[in-house]
Amino acid sequence: MTDLLADDALPSTLTRARFERLDGLVATADDDRDRRAVTEVFTGGTAATVTECEPADVEYAVERAAAAQERWADRSPEERAAVVKRLHDIVLDRQDELLDLAQLESGKSRAHAFEEVLDVALTSRYYGYRAPEMLATERRDAAVPLLSSTAEVVHHPVGVVGVIAPWNYPITLAISDALPALLAGNAVVLKPAETTPYTALALVELLREAGLPHDLVQVVTGDGGELGPALVDSVDYVSFTGSTATGREVAAAAGRNLVDCSLELGGKNSVVVLDDADLDEAVEGVVGACFTNAGQLCIGTERVFVDESLYDEFRSRFVAAVSDLSLGAGYRYGVDVGSLASADQLETVEAHVADARERGATVHVGGDHRPDLGPYFYEPTVLTGLPDDARAACEETFGPVVSVAPVSGEREAIERTNDTDYGLNASVWTTDRDRGRAVARAIDTGTVTINGGYLETWAAIDAPMGGRKDSGIGRRHGEEGLMRYTESQTIAARNYPVTPPLGVPSEWYARALSASLRLWRKVPFLR
Repeated sequence: MTDLLADDALPSTLTRARFERLDGLVATADDDRDRRAVTEVFTGGTAATVTECEPADVEYAVERAAAAQERWADRSPEERAAVVKRLHDIVLDRQDELLDLAQLESGKSRAHAFEEVLDVALTSRYYGYRAPEMLATERRDAAVPLLSSTAEVVHHPVGVVGVIAPWNYPITLAISDALPALLAGNAVVLKPAETTPYTALALVELLREAGLPHDLVQVVTGDGGELGPALVDSVDYVSFTGSTATGREVAAAAGRNLVDCSLELGGKNSVVVLDDADLDEAVEGVVGACFTNAGQLCIGTERVFVDESLYDEFRSRFVAAVSDLSLGAGYRYGVDVGSLASADQLETVEAHVADARERGATVHVGGDHRPDLGPYFYEPTVLTGLPDDARAACEETFGPVVSVAPVSGEREAIERTNDTDYGLNASVWTTDRDRGRAVARAIDTGTVTINGGYLETWAAIDAPMGGRKDSGIGRRHGEEGLMRYTESQTIAARNYPVTPPLGVPSEWYARALSASLRLWRKVPFLR
């Protein structure tokens, strides 16, 4: 095993003993398991090791979670919500360790890690206060209201939810999808990414501190290719965030098992800058949309289409703004852009930029690996003249690389934005909100922000968020993000018979009922 970093080489909140305590939360059927190295991304050194679970551990975790779920589902929605409300305050109070862990395991800047803490707090507050009302029994219209029958809909938990979380947002995506599942009365088995296990374990510890029963959330750590299929085959619902290729496999397995799933997958997201845009606001906003988390953001921007009347000025200002971004490591605020998360991400980014250069694209800023800062740092990069068949034009780069191109009006901007297999997020910049909304409706993505990059739509937690086309199925956030974890049951009670009374010929009954239906249509409350 690679030598571990010394305690004094780790962030101040983390020690070897702290990692060992968190590792004790991993669900294992047998203590005799191999261990996997966890990398401190800024230096490439080994920060800790973590238990390497096996498929048998998944089965064990699901069994424990299922046993706890029955007792949890018996609690009222208000009791369950009280736990999530307490988590809101605990996460804000204990954010320093969460920020340190997220930075250590993913390499992102402090400010970008804080966006994740903010998201968990907002999600906790929203569902903590709204979920009980959403889960309440609903009265529904019967065939003939007040006369023939009454109907109501009851929402039951599905059982055990499997959450498969990626590495790029280890705080948000480990827990924010789990919270509505728990509020709906379910248990959760969480499979974090191989590279970000300790952030997830720390969050589960905070959930327990907030009052969540200890067995209700189980964490299995290790290789996704080995544990993922076992998890999908064992649970009652799957929430997956990751690549489109893996998402297809998850969906196929869920389909075979006749269990439902939600998938947020890849994106090739675009910004549209219309001819009436405020360039000062647009440049600032588009920089954030492109380079947050070093571009490793599924709803981040990789393509910018600018009306030709503004193109030269926008490009000049944009390149200057990107040139001013600071790139570096550090566990304090002040750095604009952090590291890529791994050698694999670096390899993809380098390959896309090399391909762009070979095809004649111009690199205006960036375009270089920066090993002097750390093993996986890559400069924020702006390309122009990128051919449509270049890898950076049609594949998801998932790094700090963006192409800028002129367009001749709204129609071309919309066509080029929609010319992709993906459909996750987009943004439109204009001083005319009505015009922006019209353009947004013509874009084939699950979310569109007007005069913003992604934060406005992501932070609108009352509204559903998800992808179209190859960017996924299902929605997180809003009522949709909670109800996906429930099974609806309709209960109807008969008040008066709706079948022919004894001795009345069926034909007479049919004629009478037909006449009644014509009359009822004219009565507002019976429609």
